[in-house]
Amino acid sequence: MKNQKWLVLVIVLGLIACTAGAITWLKANKRLGKPGIRAVPIPGSVVMNIALPERVLDFTSTNLPEDAIVLGWLPKDTSYAQRLYTGSDGIRVDANVILMGADRTSIHKADLCLPGQGWQIIDKAAPDIAIEGPQPYRMPVAKWTVSRLVRTQDGRQVEQHALYVFWFVADNEQTVDNDQRLWWLVRDLMRTGVLQRWAYISYFTGCAPGQEDAAFDRVSKLIAGSVPDFQLPPRTAGESSIARQ
Repeated sequence: MKNQKWLVLVIVLGLIACTAGAITWLKANKRLGKPGIRAVPIPGSVVMNIALPERVLDFTSTNLPEDAIVLGWLPKDTSYAQRLYTGSDGIRVDANVILMGADRTSIHKADLCLPGQGWQIIDKAAPDIAIEGPQPYRMPVAKWTVSRLVRTQDGRQVEQHALYVFWFVADNEQTVDNDQRLWWLVRDLMRTGVLQRWAYISYFTGCAPGQEDAAFDRVSKLIAGSVPDFQLPPRTAGESSIARQ
């Protein structure tokens, strides 16, 4: 019995030593990866400049500063960009990019953020969007339909719907699954010492109940037209990692 206790103690101490050694090695050798989007370092700053296109097809846009509350909880080395696009038909789409730095907590699960803003997720899908350019490819996105009850000025409660379309991209890696993103982040860090610099990209628009398909058609055209301006395409189909649900 005593021998078994000593054996367990030796194993535990060995695991602790290995873990400590791995942490020490990672701290000494960790390198921050390249973004999967076009981002330019800002001199004298830890953040990068991300330029979303001003005009896309029949959409014009307004640059939006990040909300002060959001800035309060984002790590200081987080880079971000946000534009409000307005189509010729009046549709309004909020496009947002959050790029992590050395602190991976810049990016949170949409499952937590949306309910925190009062939205209930009622449907999830993962369609592809065709991205044109010198190297055309099909890009998977997460398409979530969300709803909430809002009170009108006359006191009535009405149901409001919206579409939330998003994905995650790093250097030659892309996924719509946050758990997959975290697994790849750990895998790449352990294999190569590179902390992949992930970006969380989202497009949000309100729509009337039953008009989700028409709204997605407009949003997907905006995405297809804007992505080539700020996101790097996968280098080759054989080398890139793109996860689809």
